Amino acid sequence: MNDNLEQMLIQDENLTDRSPFLKLRRWQWWLLVAINILFLIAGQAAAVLLGRFYYDQGGNSTWMATFVQTAGFPILCIPLIFLHPSQKLETSTSSTYPSIKIVALLYFVLGLLVAGDNMLYSVGLLYLSASTYSLICATQLAFNAVFSYLLNSQKLTALILNSVVILSLSAALIAVNEDSDGPSGVSKGKYLVGFICTLGASALYSLLLSLMQLSFQKVLRKETYNVVLEMQIYTSLVATCVSTAGMFGSGEWKGLQDEMKGFKSGRVSYVLTLVWTAVSWQVCAVGVVGLIFAVSSLFSNVISTLSLAITPLAALLVFHDEMNGVKVIAMLLALCGFCSYIYQNYLDDTKARKSESQSHTDDVIQESHHV
Repeated sequence: MNDNLEQMLIQDENLTDRSPFLKLRRWQWWLLVAINILFLIAGQAAAVLLGRFYYDQGGNSTWMATFVQTAGFPILCIPLIFLHPSQKLETSTSSTYPSIKIVALLYFVLGLLVAGDNMLYSVGLLYLSASTYSLICATQLAFNAVFSYLLNSQKLTALILNSVVILSLSAALIAVNEDSDGPSGVSKGKYLVGFICTLGASALYSLLLSLMQLSFQKVLRKETYNVVLEMQIYTSLVATCVSTAGMFGSGEWKGLQDEMKGFKSGRVSYVLTLVWTAVSWQVCAVGVVGLIFAVSSLFSNVISTLSLAITPLAALLVFHDEMNGVKVIAMLLALCGFCSYIYQNYLDDTKARKSESQSHTDDVIQESHHV
């Protein structure tokens, strides 16, 4: 019986090792995760700073700022090209995969939401400093907990509730901060508009994450690397088309040439700013997709929030944003909320691994008895 048990364990191990990430050694897996974390943090921080630079240098087109957030999506086709052919065909040959019409409708609706979310972010960054903007965006983790509870059946534990409360306090401090350092010429009213838009964008982004997770579970019924990547590409395509239509529909495109001429650091700098902003957002997207597939969508969102909590430090160095006492406290609260959330994620992951391991052992022992 021991021989049979050992053979079953070996066979099961061979089946498990078919996963491309499980074939990696532990240090290789951690290296892969670290690279994706670097992509996400560096890409997001650079994109936010470049977005603020665009406005500071004379850019004022919110539709252009919205457009560049997704316009670089063809970059994501590069990793898709290098996927193994069998992986590319996997979703199309699956009997459980939904019809093209359903998938197209899903991507279209999500793309519209992405475009709306990006516009809110653009308006928020127009009226807020990079540091204030990033601290408010960190509240997306609190919204994520709420939407995950409502849509993805995630439990609201004491640690998660603690995270929600702390992140809410962090945002409240920014809202009531009388010494808020908005960009020059921004009135209190516009600052409030920026705050509301950024907070709304954070909520909508968290809703998008939950809807995407729900789509993987209920509609696409897969969360393989190419499926996640394809969703990112097609929703970005829709969002880019919406942004382009908005730019022409609003008439903002007529002023782009004058905007380029009036850009303080020159025309070349104007073009490079937009190009590198688009590239930075897609570098961030590669990190997001990589972490979703290598770890989980929750972990990806947590790292994204960590990046937003760190960005104020970068803004302090690049734009010399004022870091008064209220902002420092808000940033520390955001980091505490992040730690509380990720610790709960660690506990859940540990519990799930133990449960899975115990279940696997019980199944193997039961099968060995039959043999």
